[in-house]
Amino acid sequence: MTDSLLDHLVYATPDLLATVDRFAEATGIRPVEGGRHEAWGTRNYLVGLGGTTYLEFIGPDPEASEVSLFDVSREQLLTWAIHPTDLESALAAARAAGADLGEIFPGSRTTPAGELLSWRVTGANPRPYEGVVPFLIDWADSPHPALSLPVAELVDFQGTHPQPAEVQTILQALGAELTVVEGPPALAASVRGPAGTFHLS
Repeated sequence: MTDSLLDHLVYATPDLLATVDRFAEATGIRPVEGGRHEAWGTRNYLVGLGGTTYLEFIGPDPEASEVSLFDVSREQLLTWAIHPTDLESALAAARAAGADLGEIFPGSRTTPAGELLSWRVTGANPRPYEGVVPFLIDWADSPHPALSLPVAELVDFQGTHPQPAEVQTILQALGAELTVVEGPPALAASVRGPAGTFHLS
């Protein structure tokens, strides 16, 4: 339902463990602890969505000294990421289409097993088009995290925005696919497991 560039969905929550518990109860699939983003003041749990795509639950890290980088005042499907073949070319294409996705900077986290995952990612604040336009990520030599996760099914993923035509122009420039219709800036998705479906918005 989405193209192969889709890397992950980012679901922010002020109470990470409670949200993970609700997802596990609703779907029958329990997300796996991903690790801590020490520079960002967050930690995450992950569940695969097939191939190199996953759902990330992200929330404040109670052990962090830094304030969380993300707005986690309420549960929300905050944004999404794609993994283009060439990060620099995709960034330039987005800018040419009218969206500045920010600069490229490095990121990393250590998994509970002690493995260091590193990536390069684009970042802009505020998020272009309120997160309906994706950010870009390149995992380089790190193993993609989705490959070692329990897998649920992404049955629906779509967006709304007051300027849907502008968003679609940028998505086309990136080679990404997402149905976007007119409405308040928002993303919505549904993920299904053996026990049922969990809705994200």
